[in-house]
Amino acid sequence: MSTVSPERLLLPGAAGLVETLVESPQAAPRAVAVCCHPHPLFGGTMTNKVIHTVARSFVASDAITIRFNFRGVGLSEGAHAGGDGETEDVIGLATWARNRWPGLPLWLAGFSFGAWVALRAQTVLQPSLLVTLAPPVGRWDFSKIDAPRCPWLVVQGSKDELVDATAVEGWLFSLKGRSVVPPQMFLLPEADHFFHARLHDVRDAVTRFVTDYADGRSE
Repeated sequence: MSTVSPERLLLPGAAGLVETLVESPQAAPRAVAVCCHPHPLFGGTMTNKVIHTVARSFVASDAITIRFNFRGVGLSEGAHAGGDGETEDVIGLATWARNRWPGLPLWLAGFSFGAWVALRAQTVLQPSLLVTLAPPVGRWDFSKIDAPRCPWLVVQGSKDELVDATAVEGWLFSLKGRSVVPPQMFLLPEADHFFHARLHDVRDAVTRFVTDYADGRSE
C-alpha cells in the first residue's frame, strides 16, 4: 500500500474550483484513475467509503488515483446540476489528468449516481478500463448511454434496497452485441446498496479485475 502523501488541489472547473484529492503509488504508475462519488444531494462526497475503497484498490494496483467533490460539495464551487454539469466535471478532470500525465491509460470508476455519471462521461473519454458499482438503472436515464468499448466491471449487491439488481442485469443484457468487450458482472450475494460489511469483497473484486485486465485476460 502506498505511503505517498495525498495531494490536495483546487482545480478550475466549468462551475468554479473543484476540490480534488490525488493519491499516487510508490511504484511507477501504470495508469491514472478518476473516481466519482454518489449523489451529492444525499450526502455523497469523495470520502464515501465505497468509492474510497475503489480508489485505494486502484492505488494498490499502481494507478495515480483522483477523487473529487462534485460541484456544490465540500470546497467545490457551483451547485448540483442534475448530472449534466457533473458529467462535465468528470470530463474536465480527466482531461486535466491526461495533460498532466500524458501517455498513461485512463481508468474511470463510479458508485451509484457516480456510476451513472461515469457511464455518461466514458462515451466522450473512451477510458481504458471502467468500474461501476450499483449503477442506478431505473432511477436515472440510461437509454442514451453508449456501450463501453473497454474492459468493464459491474459490482452489484443482490439485496440492494435502492437499485434493483434484476434491472441492472436486464440493462446489461440489452447491451449484448453492442459491447466490444462484454461487461463482467460481479453480483455480491446479500450485499446492500452501500456494501455494509462487504467492502473487502468490493476491494478484492476490483483488484482481481485490474490484475486480469493488466494480464490481458479481460480482453
